[in-house]
Amino acid sequence: MKPLYRFIKTVNKYQLPYDLKLTSGESLATPEIAYETYGALNNDKSNAILICHGFTADQYVITKHPITQKDGWWDGLIGENLAIDTNKYFVIATNVIGGSMGSTSPCTINPETNDYYATDFPIITITDMMNAQLGLLDFLGIDQLLCAIGGSMGGMQVLELARIASSRVKSAIAISCSWRFSAQNIAFHEIGRQAVMSDADWCHGRYLSHDNCSPVQGLSLARMIAHVTYMSEQSLQQKFGRNLQEKGGFSYHFDTDFQVESYLRHQGSTFVERFDANCYLYLTRALDYFDLTKNSLDAEDAQHNKSLADVYKDTQTKFCLISFTSDWLFPPAEMRDIVRALNVIGAEVSYLEIESDKGHDAFLLNEPEMIEAVKGFLDGIATETQ
Repeated sequence: MKPLYRFIKTVNKYQLPYDLKLTSGESLATPEIAYETYGALNNDKSNAILICHGFTADQYVITKHPITQKDGWWDGLIGENLAIDTNKYFVIATNVIGGSMGSTSPCTINPETNDYYATDFPIITITDMMNAQLGLLDFLGIDQLLCAIGGSMGGMQVLELARIASSRVKSAIAISCSWRFSAQNIAFHEIGRQAVMSDADWCHGRYLSHDNCSPVQGLSLARMIAHVTYMSEQSLQQKFGRNLQEKGGFSYHFDTDFQVESYLRHQGSTFVERFDANCYLYLTRALDYFDLTKNSLDAEDAQHNKSLADVYKDTQTKFCLISFTSDWLFPPAEMRDIVRALNVIGAEVSYLEIESDKGHDAFLLNEPEMIEAVKGFLDGIATETQ
């Protein structure tokens, strides 16, 4: 099975005119960034909004996805006359380096070997992703964003951008995320990575160079495991309960008896068409390493870590932070840590904790309170800019 993402030609790409120095000390040779834009940039370039995507999402926030043909993953939030109004704002959505949909990653060609990077791709971090996106902003001539917005891994990107380039981010909206990746989340990621690498068709990471190799079983299993963490117990119970899958009783074998089993298998089987297995490995590792208080990935530098308050002590960015009560991937308590740190230094921060039973993925749904909060915050920031 050849994954469909291999055949997608991304139209909008920008190649950095320099090698990107990475957190690890390695460099990535003149990487490309795939992106989409919506709306128009105004004369003084003060209406730009950067959308940062979650782990398995991409740049197609309101455009139909070229593989799945599904509507954009945030099309209830972004568009004409919506909360992020493309009549007013110039919206930029990128595919992170390391992603599957056109940016330089393990599934793109290494210019030094003329073969896929695969596991020769260097380890990347959230910091590296944002430094690459800053290069795109330079190309677009945008000195300061009106706002950077993202949920989950996208929220982490937003928090990191406000850390490394506060003067370039007038405001930041971070949703359903944390200031660091927890031990429990790292554990789930390791299970997923082992599922991928244990697949015989992973071929030591070189599967794209062989027509007969594709670790679909391992990647599908990794997706099934991860997807459970995106939902809450309440949402799984309400959506599926113990309902049987088109059967009058138990089959007494290992086929799909329950609707929830069928749902997870469907999530896994469709995921492998649009996402690269090695990209899965690299992006999970980037998330594992995320910790705003660490100055270095070197364990010997741990004693020099900063407090969260110190991280943002000179920030010029205004923050809006949003969490959901049933999100056990990134519990609201972790977002409140950031709020307290920003309060300590007197930074401008608004915080909304939304009562929801939909789990982590609530940020992708049409949650009225979230939509209203985003619109109200942006309207206020835009008014100050005028």
